[in-house]
Amino acid sequence: MIYSTKPCALLTTSVLLAGCSTNRATKEQYSGFLKDYSGLQDTVSATGQPISRWIAPGFNIADYNKLIYNPIVYFPTPRPGPQVSQDTLNKVLAYTNNKLEQSLKSRFTLTKTPGPHTLVIRSAITAVNTSNESMQFYEVLPIAMVLAAGQVATGYRTQDTNIYFEAEVADAVTGEVKMKVVRKGIGRQLDNAQQPVTLSTLKTVIDSLATDARLFNTGKP
Repeated sequence: MIYSTKPCALLTTSVLLAGCSTNRATKEQYSGFLKDYSGLQDTVSATGQPISRWIAPGFNIADYNKLIYNPIVYFPTPRPGPQVSQDTLNKVLAYTNNKLEQSLKSRFTLTKTPGPHTLVIRSAITAVNTSNESMQFYEVLPIAMVLAAGQVATGYRTQDTNIYFEAEVADAVTGEVKMKVVRKGIGRQLDNAQQPVTLSTLKTVIDSLATDARLFNTGKP
């Protein structure tokens, strides 16, 4: 149920200290969009955002000056819900495509023809969802745990917003994959489970993604 709200379960006191949220996509959240997830390593992007990435040995992005840009798609097909409407999904996809294409255009000549010194990118937004904010330290107190549980049940707990992104970059002539990226972005928090996700909720995350695409250099974050 990728596009629905998924509250974290109340756990034992010791587990609560660790919280329910993470700023990286876990293996269980991989969508299947990439052909192969092996070799991914945790690192940070050019703007300091946590990502998982694999780079082919010997790959030097400076050897390429052209790019075939395949528009970003949703994978799998999204299922809109009370907090993430179809209108929001449409706007998020259009905005992400525009920002990423413009960013890549600033460093590559975009083309539709495979040839020497040309890369091809395929990418997808694999989830847009919300989750309950992680338990805070002070909430471990027994009475506070009872109150927190009531907030989760009634939908009035602060909500984190998340967008997941996967991409694969390959040589346009040989088809050899040169880089794979899996990324989870955390948008602006919502006050409760009744507040809808909008494009503005996720704009900062998408802008950061586009900036990282422009600043990335092989061998550097």
